[in-house]
Amino acid sequence: MDLQSILTMLGGIGLFLYGMKLMGQSLERFAGAKMEKTLERLTSSRGKGVLLGAGVTAVIQSSSATIIMVIGFLNAGILKLVQAVPVIMGANIGTTVTAQILRLGDINNENLILQLLKPASFAPICVVIGAFVMLMAKKNKSKDKAGIAVGLGILFIGMSMMESSFKPLASSPEFMQIFLVLTNPVLGVLAGMGVTILLQSSSASVGVLQAMSATGAITFSMAAPIVIGQNIGKCVTVLLASIGTNKNSRRAVCIDITMSLLGAVIFLIAIYLYQGIIGFSFWDTPVNRGRIADFHTLFNLVTCLIMLPFVNGLISFSKKMVKDKNVSKIDEELSMLDPIFVTTPSVALEQCRKVMFNMAATVMESYKLASDCLFTFNPESCERVRENEDFLDKTEDVLGEYLIKITEQHLVGEDNRLATEFMHTVGDFERIGDHCMNLIEVAEYNDEQGLTFSKEAQREMEYLQRAVGEALNVTATAYQEEKESVCHKIAPLEDNVDYMVDVLKSNHIDRLKRGVCSNQGGISYAEVLNNMERISDHCMNISTHLHQRLHNEDLDSHKSDVFDEGTDEYKAMKVYYEKQYIDPIRLPQA
Repeated sequence: MDLQSILTMLGGIGLFLYGMKLMGQSLERFAGAKMEKTLERLTSSRGKGVLLGAGVTAVIQSSSATIIMVIGFLNAGILKLVQAVPVIMGANIGTTVTAQILRLGDINNENLILQLLKPASFAPICVVIGAFVMLMAKKNKSKDKAGIAVGLGILFIGMSMMESSFKPLASSPEFMQIFLVLTNPVLGVLAGMGVTILLQSSSASVGVLQAMSATGAITFSMAAPIVIGQNIGKCVTVLLASIGTNKNSRRAVCIDITMSLLGAVIFLIAIYLYQGIIGFSFWDTPVNRGRIADFHTLFNLVTCLIMLPFVNGLISFSKKMVKDKNVSKIDEELSMLDPIFVTTPSVALEQCRKVMFNMAATVMESYKLASDCLFTFNPESCERVRENEDFLDKTEDVLGEYLIKITEQHLVGEDNRLATEFMHTVGDFERIGDHCMNLIEVAEYNDEQGLTFSKEAQREMEYLQRAVGEALNVTATAYQEEKESVCHKIAPLEDNVDYMVDVLKSNHIDRLKRGVCSNQGGISYAEVLNNMERISDHCMNISTHLHQRLHNEDLDSHKSDVFDEGTDEYKAMKVYYEKQYIDPIRLPQA
């Protein structure tokens, strides 16, 4: 095999992989806008789960992508393990669609219509038409359709290039010697696994094997163990995706690996036992793309049929392999929102209150870690804030749905007002978490770019950090203790934060003029100020809704309607906070 053939082969593999990726992504955007919701809902029975997994994978052309999606749902607590396993089984069947499409290359009929179905005929047409539409279309849907056509065309062009590079090998003694070695089933399985791990796709590795079948050197005895190994190798991608997920997600991966290994053992024993006793008439007969595709489909279909009745057994085995250790924060906290409490609203609302308190504690922790990172960067703090953000996002969704179910119980009086307040407040807590994430992103950007704030900017920012931190502490205290006296501190404090931000922006402009601060650092500084101000605004919203509930007022009133800025109490609190936070930033640094 000369250098030109090697380059042609590598180019063909590259085009094949790119075409598959482009086609899959375009299909997913076009037909998969509600793919996740579909996975979430249509898993009420094992049969539906299998069909769903096969259908979704046939659309997005990747069993790994479907299984990773399922892992995400398990990690978020949306799907249960018993719902996920049939979907995974179906995904393994759906991934064989690519190989079945590629068998079109074996069409040899002289009929014009059948000739046009050959990849060599329609691949260039798909690319030309698809590329033209992609360049001219304005609607995303049209571009996605064109992307499907271009991806399919590029995929087959890559396949043709691989075939042309492999054909000369048919007369190579060295090449034939390599494949004689692969008649050993163990080596064949390992070879299939290795190629799939390298390409990160069983569909792609099966496609490469189909291309090599054009040499006429691939017999059934060689292809069978390689295909079996390819189905084991695809588990590696999913295994990597499960790192850092919860126990149910890791159990799903364990089940996928177990099914692939058991299927491989069963098939290898059955094939070689039959060959030893009776013998396959086609054992040493060269296989084409169609036969490889059929065996690929047969393996996954039969494995699914064998394993489907033993879903509970597979789950039990996975629980032994992945034991209960640390329950995730999300699972632990949201387990309090049991649907059984909904019919007793007062109990259900008390459970909601506990979750809300945990949200308050979480945002306070996130703010402390995120704001500290602005001065001293800490990767571990960044990771902790991200974990908290996952909890806040999931809690907002689950708690919102739970509150809607509670309100369907025709609430009256205090229960009705409490549920309404919770609905308002849960969004504010989640948004504070978002702003903490924004602060983390600024800290990470500064660290990557080697940016630091000037000493003057840091000194001023420390006072703003304290003021916003106090706003969060006062808000959490008022919320947990339901004290009106504490609640009244928020409005003057929030006004001072707004004024501080204006002063800091003005001071920053002055530093830019004096060349003390850089433009790049200035962008980060402005981003920090904006997020700090928004955090205090959300504290004000939470305090306002609490005040309104305690006073039986309209929960849609504005701040000025709730807190009278003309009272002596308000004025005294404002002066107090001015001395603490604003006066120091007006004074020159000592």
